[in-house]
Amino acid sequence: MELVLLPQNRSGTPVSFAEYCAAGGFEALKRAIRELAPLEVQQLVIDSGLRGRGGAGFPTGKKWSFVPRDLPGPRYLICNSDEMEPGTYKDRVLLEHNPWHLVEGLTLAAYVLGVRHAFIFIRRGYETPANNLRQALAEAERAGLLGENILGSGFSLQVDLHVSAGRYICGEETALMNALEGKRANPRSKPPFPAVKGLWGGPTVVNNVETLSNIPAIIRNGPEWFKALAAIPEAAGTKLFCFSGQVRNRVCVELPLGTTLGEMLDGPAGGMGAGRKFKACIPGGASTPFLTPEHLSVPMEFDSVAKVGSRLGTGAVIFFDERTCMVAATLNLVSFYARESCGWCTPCREGLPFVREVLTRIEHGRGQPEDIVILREHVKFLSFSFCPLAPGAMGPVDGLLRHFEAEIREHIAKKQCPFRK
Repeated sequence: MELVLLPQNRSGTPVSFAEYCAAGGFEALKRAIRELAPLEVQQLVIDSGLRGRGGAGFPTGKKWSFVPRDLPGPRYLICNSDEMEPGTYKDRVLLEHNPWHLVEGLTLAAYVLGVRHAFIFIRRGYETPANNLRQALAEAERAGLLGENILGSGFSLQVDLHVSAGRYICGEETALMNALEGKRANPRSKPPFPAVKGLWGGPTVVNNVETLSNIPAIIRNGPEWFKALAAIPEAAGTKLFCFSGQVRNRVCVELPLGTTLGEMLDGPAGGMGAGRKFKACIPGGASTPFLTPEHLSVPMEFDSVAKVGSRLGTGAVIFFDERTCMVAATLNLVSFYARESCGWCTPCREGLPFVREVLTRIEHGRGQPEDIVILREHVKFLSFSFCPLAPGAMGPVDGLLRHFEAEIREHIAKKQCPFRK
């Protein structure tokens, strides 16, 4: 298969500016600025079928098209590299090895949107990626590919790297904007949507690292080339997948979208540990419902995973073998989300700690049959929170109830966790 994002990766040393350029780097930017109008570049991205790689999977070019072109004042572009979704480390791997994809992709997106000031919002723990980006941004500016009058075109772009304290809620784009403005990272009410009124009241687009990093290859090779990279006709492009949990290979790999879960498990993940059997996995980061052995033939792409009741999310696949207590695993995930709630709305602030309490009771042998009803009610009612954090947190609970209710009932009947020795 042809790699888009990881072909030059090597251990220890990031790709240099010269190496990136020798492999066709910045040719897309040069072509766009010299030959294509911004809306023509946008149409290429729309035609490619690229969907956001940060979790939501919304069509990227369509998201750009929501920005009004006739509003006065500045507009902004933000690259979200906070990457706080448990199990997800793809953006870190990409930036540790090759920050140039992002630098070029960010500049192309800014050209399309008419943005003159962009931000990269990165978590404090990502020290190596942040250092790589500082060097890459400085080198690109020295080469005339960033800053004032890029390539003599009259288009200028300032890019600021913002190192944040890092919180899960900053994955919600309006909370990220508040954090960037120096405010408490609470989500904003919508509408107005960020495309119309975002950072400092200006039209704003937020894209993920992996999303923007795909743009140069699309402009350089064309939409049809990008679509043909997928394993099935319904998908487009490749995807970075992170494998963790109880598999042999805990790695980040680039695979065609639509590669089945079973192909991932038996292939780059290396299978389960010695003598162990696959029991379940989280397919797209900690906020996605579990998949089970019956889903091994499911193509790992946005719509196919949604049809079986989960989400592709960030593509972070966490594997569990038959020794895993799924109640304990779910409790662990819900505990994380209860801690990460910003506390802005009642369903999230009060509901998640209560769900954690219910799961704790069940796991430690104090559960009652009515607790199952309570959990089902909270899967339903926490969907009415102010932002997607609480519904996402209930994803594993939903999966637990749909696929492992018998395991919950065994905890309750035996008044203990059957997996504890």
